[in-house]
Amino acid sequence: MKQFFTRIRTFYSTLQSKIAFYPSLISLAGFMFALAMIIAEKEGVSRSLIEIFPLLVVEDGDTALSVLSTCIGGLISLMVFSFSMVMLLLSQASSNFSPRLLPGLISNKSHQMILGIYLGTIIYNIFTLFSIETSEEKFTLPGFSILLGVIFSIICLGAFIFFIHNISQSIQINNIMDGIYDQATIKLNSTINRENKTETKTIETFPDTENWHSHTSPKSGYFQNIATQNIINICKEKDIKIYITVPKGLFVLKNIRVLKSNKKLEDETVKAIFSNLNFARGEYIQDNYVLAFKQITEIAVRAMSPGINDPGTAINSIDYLTELFALRMQKNDLGVFSENGTAYIKMAVVHFDELLYQVMASLRTYCSQDPTVAQKLIWMLAYLKQQPSIEKAYMEAIDEELKVLLKVVSFDSEKDMKTIQKLADNILET
Repeated sequence: MKQFFTRIRTFYSTLQSKIAFYPSLISLAGFMFALAMIIAEKEGVSRSLIEIFPLLVVEDGDTALSVLSTCIGGLISLMVFSFSMVMLLLSQASSNFSPRLLPGLISNKSHQMILGIYLGTIIYNIFTLFSIETSEEKFTLPGFSILLGVIFSIICLGAFIFFIHNISQSIQINNIMDGIYDQATIKLNSTINRENKTETKTIETFPDTENWHSHTSPKSGYFQNIATQNIINICKEKDIKIYITVPKGLFVLKNIRVLKSNKKLEDETVKAIFSNLNFARGEYIQDNYVLAFKQITEIAVRAMSPGINDPGTAINSIDYLTELFALRMQKNDLGVFSENGTAYIKMAVVHFDELLYQVMASLRTYCSQDPTVAQKLIWMLAYLKQQPSIEKAYMEAIDEELKVLLKVVSFDSEKDMKTIQKLADNILET
């Protein structure tokens, strides 16, 4: 049963990332509400309204048809324009920043909700239009339904104004990086909080996995998520420990060994474990914080490319990376899941030194000849060295990256070289 609910949550999370998710739900709600209003009109709801507020009810069938037809035509034009704006946003974000940003922009709930309001209102007005007979008297016209259709259309105009404001904000690179940073911060904090609840002794005594039994993956895709509690329950029932050999975010090929166990497992047990590992064709920061580092790094690299040449954006990207690295340093590199003092699962993680290398390797390639950006990278490494309770391995990784950076930087100005070298020497001495 738990596996079933886990799959439902995973399926729901995948659906939420689709641009048509909320529009489909709100369209269905508009259709159902239109049917409910047709039934209510048969019960005489408009007759009650015309007796209380006669000025709010349309008294002529031709006028009602004209009003709703105008609303429908206008909303369709509004919706087409809004969809075009969304596609323009996605195109510009892909070409100017990074194609990896598209899943996050597509899953923007504000855009989905506004498009859904348009569709829901159009569907409601269409079915209300079907229920109007021009020959009917004012007491038999669906006056209340028509009034609601006009009100919904006015709400759509307000939503359109908000949409224009929101789309103009969404295309700004600072807001894009803010969204990436916020999602990564939430994921990292939840991971750090989980680790803080785990006993250090339990983590340190996880056995060596070199000679354990290996199991291959029955499917391919990005390793996106894991239902830890379900797998822990399997481990407790079978009295086993398991080691997942690939970190989150890595693309797993079919029949590649991704799972190890300290005991030989039956096929049913292996199948049950893999049913709690989620493989998908897309990557999401909510499941893998490492993707945030990749996306922000790609924004900085794209900004420093000869075709764009925007060092200001690269410097802003490094600021976000600095904060994310500082938060990442609060997390250990062990990846152990335990319960009641017993470790059951160990999962491969992207170590801090590897993550720092991947980011710095890309930035060094494109930023080594710009003094301001190179200086910003050195300041980032200096800030990371000043973090409280920094682990020795983290300190060594930072010093190593600083030395490599100094070897590749090259400026025509001797003053720039002296400034960079002096700044780096001060950091290495601390």
